[in-house]
Amino acid sequence: MSSDRVRPIAVDPRSSKRARTSATRAGNEFLPGNIIEIEVHNFMTYTHLKSKPGPRLNLVIGPNGTGKSSLVCAIGIGLAGEPSLLGRATSIGDYVKRGEESGWIKITLQDRNPDSKICITRKINKQNKSEWLLEDNKVTHAASKKEIQEVVARFNIQVNNLTQFLPQDRVCEFAKMTPIQLLEETEKAVGDPELSRQHDTLIKKNDDLKKFETSVRQRESVLANLKANNADLERDVRRLQERQKLLETAENLKKKLPWLKYDHKKVLFQESKRKEEEAKRQLHEAAAKSMALKKPLDTLKKKKSDFEAAERKSKQVHERLESRRQTLCEEESKMREQVRAKTREIVEVSKRESVRQEKIARATADLATAEEELANLPVYEPPTQELKEIGEKIRDFELGVAERRNQKEEKHQEYNQKRRQCEQVVRRIAEIDSLKNRRLQALKNTGARGVIDAYNWVESHRNEFQKNVYGPVLLEIHIDDKEHAKYVENHVPGYIWRAFVTQDERDRDHLQRNIKSFGVPIINAREQNHRNPPPVTLQMQEMGVVARLDQVINAPDVIKHVLNGQAVLDQSFIGTAQANTRADRVNALGVMDLWTPENHYRWNRSLYGSHVSASVTSVRPSRLFSENIDARVRSDLETQKVAFEKEIEKIDQEGRKIAGDIRTLEEEASTLHKQREEILNKVKLEKKKRSDMTSRVDQRKRKLDSLKLEEDCRSVEERLRAGITKLNQDRKKNVLMLKDLIKEFLKNQTQLMVESLVVAEMDMKVRDIEREFKVHEQDAHSAQRNFASSQQETSRCRDLLRSAKEHAERVAPLTAGLQAMFETMPATVEDLEDAINDALAEANAVLCNNPGVLEEYERRCEQIERLETELERESAERQACLSEIQTVQDKWLPTLRTLVAQINETFGHNFREMAVAGEVSLDEHGNDFDKYGILIKVKFRETGELQVLSAHHQSGGERSVSTILYLVSLQDLTHCPFRVVDEINQGMDPHNERKMFQQLVRAASQLNTPQCFLLTPKLLPNLEYTEACTILNIMNGPYIDDAAEKWKDGFSWAMVTQSVATH
Repeated sequence: MSSDRVRPIAVDPRSSKRARTSATRAGNEFLPGNIIEIEVHNFMTYTHLKSKPGPRLNLVIGPNGTGKSSLVCAIGIGLAGEPSLLGRATSIGDYVKRGEESGWIKITLQDRNPDSKICITRKINKQNKSEWLLEDNKVTHAASKKEIQEVVARFNIQVNNLTQFLPQDRVCEFAKMTPIQLLEETEKAVGDPELSRQHDTLIKKNDDLKKFETSVRQRESVLANLKANNADLERDVRRLQERQKLLETAENLKKKLPWLKYDHKKVLFQESKRKEEEAKRQLHEAAAKSMALKKPLDTLKKKKSDFEAAERKSKQVHERLESRRQTLCEEESKMREQVRAKTREIVEVSKRESVRQEKIARATADLATAEEELANLPVYEPPTQELKEIGEKIRDFELGVAERRNQKEEKHQEYNQKRRQCEQVVRRIAEIDSLKNRRLQALKNTGARGVIDAYNWVESHRNEFQKNVYGPVLLEIHIDDKEHAKYVENHVPGYIWRAFVTQDERDRDHLQRNIKSFGVPIINAREQNHRNPPPVTLQMQEMGVVARLDQVINAPDVIKHVLNGQAVLDQSFIGTAQANTRADRVNALGVMDLWTPENHYRWNRSLYGSHVSASVTSVRPSRLFSENIDARVRSDLETQKVAFEKEIEKIDQEGRKIAGDIRTLEEEASTLHKQREEILNKVKLEKKKRSDMTSRVDQRKRKLDSLKLEEDCRSVEERLRAGITKLNQDRKKNVLMLKDLIKEFLKNQTQLMVESLVVAEMDMKVRDIEREFKVHEQDAHSAQRNFASSQQETSRCRDLLRSAKEHAERVAPLTAGLQAMFETMPATVEDLEDAINDALAEANAVLCNNPGVLEEYERRCEQIERLETELERESAERQACLSEIQTVQDKWLPTLRTLVAQINETFGHNFREMAVAGEVSLDEHGNDFDKYGILIKVKFRETGELQVLSAHHQSGGERSVSTILYLVSLQDLTHCPFRVVDEINQGMDPHNERKMFQQLVRAASQLNTPQCFLLTPKLLPNLEYTEACTILNIMNGPYIDDAAEKWKDGFSWAMVTQSVATH
């Protein structure tokens, strides 16, 4: 069969006493993690393959080159193993069948539930890419390699363990394994998984213990030497300490004189400061009271304005409804009178003529009475002038409101402008902070992997330091000129840029303990005498030298001090292109280090003569200073931000004051509106009264005239009734309209009364609060003047105090220790001078021939104290490590000894059955746990002795027998679901091979033993098989296509054997 055709794996067609076919296997015989099915496509030599192994011993047989080892590779790669484990190609793309672009492997495993299967599919291609599919509980989904590895680990499948998975190309590796390696692999494959972890822990802890013991011995030796040396110096130290103490006493007494004057000035300053604080407190209290009143006042005024607007709107509606109501009432009154008149006329018509005459007489009298009442009604003159004055006042208030609204709009625009400026400053600060992050990332890219974590730790623990801690140094520096930045970056060593700088040894030790794991340097900046750097002379400038490196950087003084001390920036100069052409002449001026745009020049003078050597290197481009951070710029921006926020608050307060003025004007205008409405209502009432009287006179006239002109009684009555009917219809319509109008009028009237009462109440409250606010405002102005006066006095006292302090600090900077010392000294100048003279006299009386002994003694004392502390700590850590080793060893070693004894028992039994001898033993080495190993000792001759298994003592066949029997010995103890051994019987003689096979069959026939795959190109004839054996034949040849199609499902041979048995 050619290599691009399907290759089947069929079951051996032999007698039933030999191989058990896959058709008779029961699904529940498989243990969790056993391989149920292997299917590959375009993999190595296979176009397509589907194989169904048995649950126990699987013998995979086929000539060399047919693809047996390809099956092993499929198992290893399909279960997330690395290609390097197989000892063949190292890239996954090399396992795709030649001529194809991609392929796949599908491994089906038995789940812990007997009715459940797990299918793992790995798709591979020539581009070394892999895709994973996982089918669990009949649900298939894409998976990651990590997820597949977790599934494989769940069943304790270890394809990287040679005791579980032994490919053909790695068989020799097993034989070459040292006892130590064999122990490691056995621990992983057999017994408790915790065993291997305990072994690793013991090895690591033993290494730590050795380091502790070595360090303790070294420190004890150094400590003894230091103590012995210090004992010889103690007498001279005491004499020198005595004289030094007297001299120091005299110097300390001299330091107090200027501080006495300072104390007097300080008392005056504190008194003025106290007065200023009192004035400030009074000012704050007055301002707080004003602000406490202003907010409720503004709120109340706003509510009042809202209710006034609603009141005005209700009044307009009220006026409209009132006007309409009056019109309807007048119409109703007229029509009612007309109906009554017509009704009376009808009655009168039906009476006798005499009655009509009486009516005429009575109507005449009524008319006369009505005319007399109308004549007696006084004439009402409306107050036109008063209405005009009120209207002018209302217009003045409205103009005032409009003017203040314009002011409010101007304040609103100014507020928005300041807000935008403040937001620009905030964005600029954010950009500077972002620049810090970019510099941190640049440091990380140069190899400082932990610098960001270290920076974050320092920022979050700044409250734990004694003094300010800077760093990394790169973040603390700003350089205006990018060309100069390039020089500085090239000049300063790389470790300094990522270093953190402390100013106190305690801070340095604290940092060492907490950020040591981040791998960043820590520099402690001690106080040192500042050296005077060489100036840039006029001659240098003429040669093109413009500055020193330390002059072009902006950084805190501590950082500059570190850079000058570590990188000597103050001894290196910057030159122009002109200096580059005159480098030799520049050196003659005393310049030993020069940076130019093209080159870096460095001259070194020999210590043994005047010879000067020069070196020239090119200037590398800058990587760290792509952009610069100026701490002063950020500080200025913060100051601007605070100033803008104060201005915004001030503008907002002014806007609220203008809004209060608007509400006040609107309230006064509303009062005038109400006054004008009351006058207009009175005018309307007087007009209505006269109109009603006139209407009554006209009505009585008409009545009299109708009586006089009365027609025939019947016709007149009909005419009058028709008129009444028409009037009643008109009245009905009018009454319905009036009814709706009255409902709306009453609703509006109620709302108007409520709003008027609320406005009046709020007006009273606003006036009360405004009166109280003015009182507090006057108090605030008075407190402000008092505070300003106190500030001036305090400033004057502060200047005097500063002058006194500067003088005193020039003489003796004050520290906590010095201050405590001053408390014990005389309090007057005369007493101080006497004490100084006495101390100097006593000091001059003490003689000492070795002045440097004190410094040497104190330095050794510090070393002794530090060593004793470290020795105590390391001794405690050593004891803890020793205790932990003993605890883990008590768990690990007995378990391991028992395990090796069990392996030895099975291994020796297997060898005795083959008429040879063998044993497995644990090679112990006390506490050297990394030297522990497993020794396999065998002998294949009666006269020989047991020899350790190796290539020097045994032949290849003997090593193969020993290897397979060792693996068989692990069979009963292993926790792995299956084991793969590829062509282990190569080189065995028939006798050993037959016995080896019998041992395999015996081990596989035991219950709950792992599934086993043994690959071999041949098997001896007449071997003994059991039901635990399954033989898988790999067949190849040009005439295999038809047979492969018929036998591909793996179940046909069972039907054939059953048919033969029945016949």
